[in-house]
Amino acid sequence: MAVTAAVDRVARSRVRYQILLMLFAVTVLNYADRAIISVAGAPLSKEFGIDPVAMGYIFSAFSWSYVAAQIPGGWLLDRYETKRVYAIGILFWSLFTFLQGWAGFFGGGAAVVLLFVFRLLVGVAEAPSFPGNARIVAAWFPGAERGTASAIFNSAQYFAPVIFAPMTSWIVQEYGWRWAFFIMGVLGLAVVALWNRTIHGPKEHPSVNRAELDHIEQGGGTLSISGAGTGASAARWSDVRQLLGNRMLLGVYVAQHCINVITYFFLTWFPIYLVNDRGMSILKAGFVASLPALCGFIGGVLGGVISDHLYKRTGSLTLARKLPIVGGMLLSMTIIGCNYVDDPVLVVGLMALAFFGKGIGALGWAVVSDTSPKEIAGLSGGLFNMFGNTAGITTPIIIGYILHATGSFNGALVFVGLNAFIAMAAYLFVVGEIRRVELKR
Repeated sequence: MAVTAAVDRVARSRVRYQILLMLFAVTVLNYADRAIISVAGAPLSKEFGIDPVAMGYIFSAFSWSYVAAQIPGGWLLDRYETKRVYAIGILFWSLFTFLQGWAGFFGGGAAVVLLFVFRLLVGVAEAPSFPGNARIVAAWFPGAERGTASAIFNSAQYFAPVIFAPMTSWIVQEYGWRWAFFIMGVLGLAVVALWNRTIHGPKEHPSVNRAELDHIEQGGGTLSISGAGTGASAARWSDVRQLLGNRMLLGVYVAQHCINVITYFFLTWFPIYLVNDRGMSILKAGFVASLPALCGFIGGVLGGVISDHLYKRTGSLTLARKLPIVGGMLLSMTIIGCNYVDDPVLVVGLMALAFFGKGIGALGWAVVSDTSPKEIAGLSGGLFNMFGNTAGITTPIIIGYILHATGSFNGALVFVGLNAFIAMAAYLFVVGEIRRVELKR
């Protein structure tokens, strides 16, 4: 028996890690395309005379449509093949990213309107991406590996600025902000072909072997990335009401909104904070912005590893997920300390510590994979992502009004830190036991 087990371990393929690498790469592209506007924001606002409030609305445009499209996007993933829906999303969000650069050739008001519209369209196209990631991870990974796998694809949001913030800053400085959109749009169109070649369901992948399929299935993997034939097409509004009436999920939704406030501060206003409040050049701000992002990436991967280790040691999913989240949010509150230091090194250090903590605590998608009803995994993920990304609407606008009223980022940093506290409180006092939701039909 021991010899057979050893042979199985040696013979087991590792295709699921290739799938995870593809999810990571596409999610890096996803967040890079969202964040270009933050690097381009300073020269763009100067060229067109855009004040902080108007800039906040432009930053938020993506999230208005992204939030609105979450439930339809989740339904599409449950109704049709995830691979195909996701590929169409990559194609269109890359096209609309390219067109944002083209909008810059129009004058004044027309350029602003077109930027707003194209960012709305990017939001629609990206809507199925994270629920799609969660479905693919649930299909390819057993429960004991799912926290790490979810943390890795989610950590791409931090890795994107590490690579692309310096690159787009250099492009903006050397060639103008329009070219940042052109180059990223073309890159995304090339990724579509790679996606179609790489992504398959576990049962359909040409390189997976029986030992790996057994490992996934015995560990609770669903082995399917398609909603067809699983009952998902029969999803009802009563299912949505059950999800919204579940106290555990409501606590998770509130916490995810607050955690994403931290994310959207870094994706939108952070480079402008470095330029306007800390007197850095655009190029320097791009490189400096990559440092907290790198710490966020390390924290994001580490949070998943810690969570899965705790799960294996204790058998308690609740403890394994909550402990890194609560600890991470405590660290994120250090962002408020930036208001009390002048040394740029200390500012960047506190920002890096805050984003490291945010990375450790960003286990929301692992919780979604753990709790979503199997019949409507896409819809459940879409609902979670809808609530979480309302922060992309509110955060840029609220910070814009704070800047307009005070002329300082001090209040903005307090706002971000308080949201970390609320996220921690939601997991401690509202969520309760983390377990899979069973639908009543």
